[in-house]
Amino acid sequence: MKIETVVTGTLEENCYILIKNNTCLVVDPGDDYQLIKEKIEDNKILGVLITHSHFDHIGALRNFLTKRSIKIFKKSNTLEQEYSIGDFKFKCIYTPGHSADSISFYFEEDNAMFVGDFIFKGSIGRCDLPTGDTKAMQESLDMIKNYPDDVKIYNGHGDVTTLGEEKKNNPYFQ
Repeated sequence: MKIETVVTGTLEENCYILIKNNTCLVVDPGDDYQLIKEKIEDNKILGVLITHSHFDHIGALRNFLTKRSIKIFKKSNTLEQEYSIGDFKFKCIYTPGHSADSISFYFEEDNAMFVGDFIFKGSIGRCDLPTGDTKAMQESLDMIKNYPDDVKIYNGHGDVTTLGEEKKNNPYFQ
């Protein structure tokens, strides 16, 4: 799976384009639809994955809603289970804390997890916004520790990291 990053909007949100066999999934289309569309190129969009519904992660979502063939995956319409769409397989993992609707998408075959504002390199998402919950965040962190250390963590802002690096260096994992 090829992973393209598009940094969008004034908050520099990471939108990811996941590409396989001329098809793609879009993770968190924050803003700048034209820029996202350029990165998609001629790949057929199969779905949009939403890690949570804060404005900086869904600003360009409306542009994808006009196409009925595109499936939207978000907390309100997913279960914690594995999904398959085209050549993509991923698991939805509920990871509340930053917001009540926070969800992570784990692509086991590709060793990649898209976490939105759940985990950052050396930190975590804030819990003081509406529906944020410090206790739920700690429970989510405790649960995510069970995944392999070499899983790459693609977050909503900033640099990619690994779960092992976060377990070792992130004070919120201690």
